Amino acid sequence: MSDKIPSIIDPGHSHETVSSARESWRMFEIMAEFVEATERLAHIRPAVTIFGSARVKPDTAYYILTETIARKLSDAGFAVISGGGPGVMEAANKGAYFGKGPSVGLNIQLPHEQHANPYQDISQTFRHFFARKVMFVKSSSAYVIMPGGYGTMDELMEVLTLVQTGKIRRIPIILVGKAFWQGLMVWIRDTLALEGMIDPSDLDLIQLIDEPDQVVDAIFHHYETRQFIPAAKDQEILLNL
Repeated sequence: MSDKIPSIIDPGHSHETVSSARESWRMFEIMAEFVEATERLAHIRPAVTIFGSARVKPDTAYYILTETIARKLSDAGFAVISGGGPGVMEAANKGAYFGKGPSVGLNIQLPHEQHANPYQDISQTFRHFFARKVMFVKSSSAYVIMPGGYGTMDELMEVLTLVQTGKIRRIPIILVGKAFWQGLMVWIRDTLALEGMIDPSDLDLIQLIDEPDQVVDAIFHHYETRQFIPAAKDQEILLNL
């Protein structure tokens, strides 16, 4: 007869319990990330977020164009927010850094590509993409989308969906670079709208602009009859993102 005392804990169940506890603690980490970011960014108003490729090199046309737009927005009184990394993000922060408004970077921890650029007055690092996305939306009065890849497309479609579904108020969504974006716009018009996947009026959510001054003018024009700061009802909607 064995002298060993039989275990009353099923090893599989023990593993599930530990895993569940780790998931629960992870919720507190996510909450802390939201709280810290909200406190640091609460006074950054009005702000414009600029998205675009991390792979754009300095001294290229897209980099210089982004830097010019960011500088003009900064000098016009906007905080400029980017993803805080290289490429277009760096150009956006650099333009704002040498302008009048604050330069803000919402960085993300990634295995590859992402490293914080040096042109940030305020730098906030996130572990979770979804928390970072929420802060982009909560903090921005307009989105300026430069040429980019999957990440840029993801951010574009995210904000279009939020505006289309009424989860956030309508804000300017500006695509910069007609030559780059024209094919997408044609597909949205001739396929999505034509086949009834979106309403034809949804095409009006996007503006296609080339010139930096026109980007600034389009944002001010949108807010001629609106406040940059969300009204109370719009702030209440943002709480339910």
